Amino acid sequence: AAPAGGAQGAAGRAGARGRGRGGAPAPSLTPAYAAKAQALAAARRPGENETANCLPPGMPAIMNQPYPMEFLLTPGLVTIVIEAYSQVRHIYTDGRPLPADPDPNFYGTSVGHWEGDTLVAETVGLAQVPRGLSFPYSDKMKILERFKLTDPDTMTIETTIVDPEALTAPYSMGARFLRRHRNWTIAEYVCEEDRKSVV
Repeated sequence: AAPAGGAQGAAGRAGARGRGRGGAPAPSLTPAYAAKAQALAAARRPGENETANCLPPGMPAIMNQPYPMEFLLTPGLVTIVIEAYSQVRHIYTDGRPLPADPDPNFYGTSVGHWEGDTLVAETVGLAQVPRGLSFPYSDKMKILERFKLTDPDTMTIETTIVDPEALTAPYSMGARFLRRHRNWTIAEYVCEEDRKSVV
């Protein structure tokens, strides 16, 4: 069951948030992926940014955009409508297992369950696209999220990355805080409109 009051849609904009930056420890990479990270850094061109070409960031970066999100709770499903790039995520809470052999896609496949008043979501099947991560990852990567209302108008999202091939230990990205704004609506977001240049 959803937590009390959670069945309403809620739009939230980021407030203070931590994403494993600043004084937080860097991800601990396996030797093979540390070498990949060095090679990717050496090959990167200055100013290269796929979002300038209207490619939205994949998970987990899409959840860190400074735009509103709407959370819709229905039986067996949590739908997240993200204003940035007009994206939609589904977290299945109908009891299905994670797919054993998922088709890799932009946002992966997310399956969740409730632990008291906390929604715990696991996401697998992540295609190799820009994700806002500072390190390379394998097709075994799993993203763990914990969504919790800390008061009627505040949600925390804690994100942890697990990748047995790329990481020697789970990597915590810290917590993000979303504030509910009851009078907001999701606006139209058309990245291609008035775009003047191609990177």
